[in-house]
Order: sequence, then C-alpha cells, then structure tokens
Amino acid sequence: MTAYRDGATVVVLVPASMSRAEEQRHVDALVARLLAREARARARGGDDELMTRAKELLRQHLVPQVGRVLPPTRVTWVGNQRRRWGSCTPTDRTIRLSDRLRPMPAWVRDYVLLHELVHLVEPGHTPRFHALLAAYADADRARGYLEGYADAARLEIGPEPDDGPDDGPDDEPDDGPEERGPGR
Repeated sequence: MTAYRDGATVVVLVPASMSRAEEQRHVDALVARLLAREARARARGGDDELMTRAKELLRQHLVPQVGRVLPPTRVTWVGNQRRRWGSCTPTDRTIRLSDRLRPMPAWVRDYVLLHELVHLVEPGHTPRFHALLAAYADADRARGYLEGYADAARLEIGPEPDDGPDDGPDDEPDDGPEERGPGR
C-alpha cells in the first residue's frame, strides 16, 4: 500500500483483496500521512530549495573542475532511504536525499548533495569521482559526521537483522553515500 502524487492528483495503491471498509480506512491514513509529509517538507524547505542549492553547488564546485555540467532534472527529499543518505540515477539525472538529513548541518547536507551531483559527471566511485568530491572543503568533516551519526543510531537501536545490501532501486551499487561508508 502506498500513496504518492502524480502532479495535482493523489494516487493510492491498495490490494484488490481488501474490503471497501478496510480500503477506505487505509486510504484515509495513507493520504493523511502523505499530506503531513508534504507539510513538513514545505515547512523545512522543499524540493525547489534543493534544486536551487544543487545548481549553486554545481556552479561552485564542479563547473570549475570539469567545465559545463548539466544540472539534475529533479532533486527530492524522500522518506524511504533508511540505509543511504542519498542516491542518484545518472541516466535520468534525478537525485534523492534521505529526509533524515534535514536536521543536520548545512555543510553535511551539501556534502551528500554534492556527492550525488558528482555522479552526474562520474557515475561510479572511481578515482576521478573521489578527486572531484575531494574539492569540497568539508568533505572529510562531513563524512566523519555521517559515520558518527550512523554509529550512534546503531548503538541506540542495535544492528539490523540483515546488514547486507538491500535489493531495490535506492540500493544499487555506486549510487550514493551509505551509512556504513559515506563517500567510499
């Protein structure tokens, strides 16, 4: 079951086997959760602010190193990334940042966003990728912050049952900083 926006329309997917009463109860809850998530995003700065920041980071950090760089087509906050801080799909130039980054310092959010932007130039975690990312003055500091944050979170909740990679669109190899090893 899920709810998402398709333009101005809210789309809700539920199993066909549900009764009408169950369906209505779940639809109401999913729509309420979606609207609350959108309200939080507006209150904290939404996707438009992320796109603006992405373009600034491109101009400041990547254009001087590689010349002209096409900006991402979309940069969004997402709530479904529990093991990654961000992910990028270079083929369609989309970037997703975990909403867990929202309360973190701006220089940490910038590092993760820049990490994903570098994937638009260099899809894999190659030596060139690391050289481009190393130009960000706070890269080591931000990686340390994220590693410390992830370690503290694991101490609070304990290790996940399966600490291996997940199968799914946001956990493909080389698509973003992971909690266990950002920037590697």
